[in-house]
Amino acid sequence: MPRLSREALESYRKEGFYLYHQPLLSPGKFKKLKAIFEELLEKKGPDDLDVPHFEEPRLLEFLLDEGVLDLVECILGPDFGLWSSHFISKPPRTGKMTPWHEDSAYWDGRFDRYEDIVTIWLAIDPATKDNGCMRVIPESHRLGGFSHYVQMEVPTDRIFTREIDAVDETKAVYFELEPDQCSLHDSRLIHGARANTSDTRRTGYTMRYFSQHQKLNREHPHNLNHRIWHCRGRNVNNNPVVN
Repeated sequence: MPRLSREALESYRKEGFYLYHQPLLSPGKFKKLKAIFEELLEKKGPDDLDVPHFEEPRLLEFLLDEGVLDLVECILGPDFGLWSSHFISKPPRTGKMTPWHEDSAYWDGRFDRYEDIVTIWLAIDPATKDNGCMRVIPESHRLGGFSHYVQMEVPTDRIFTREIDAVDETKAVYFELEPDQCSLHDSRLIHGARANTSDTRRTGYTMRYFSQHQKLNREHPHNLNHRIWHCRGRNVNNNPVVN
């Protein structure tokens, strides 16, 4: 089962991320997940694949996979739940860039704090510098997760309409991954991706988990129809989980 060594966990705490260059799922499970993705992509297109597990319960097999949860438990401890998931697919030559951002800044007000949310970014296709793999600024999670953002003058070639101001891109680390390998990152980490100008597609499945020691703001408008699942341990704050 996937586990993190003490050195790997220390690296995650210090840098805000870790690259897991081992298979996350069994070959059979990964093949099944990719087939579901291809089915959803053909049906919905690449821009409508956020929280796909809400409508496609087959994805819970992977989101609640014991090996995946073992990896999450290394970081969050024994009490945690499933926050969200998202297939992020950038087609060859036309895949838009992802501006520098922190996930926590887009979830402002949805939790009482953000230091215990981890994203597993599972590579469905090879992720390379050429096709716009994810890149991060190491240790930027220590800044708190709510940097200063500016509106972009030409937002049409980008996924978001705003980005973090004055990021030192010379510090960026690129997450190059083979299919079924993954990265893990803190929700407060500054990250983004260049446009996909290559001839190959770049797809990842983000699987996001939160500590149940964080409290969901039930009154936030974006939480009213959002469903979360309990994965392991205790639901300390009695968050409104599905199971």
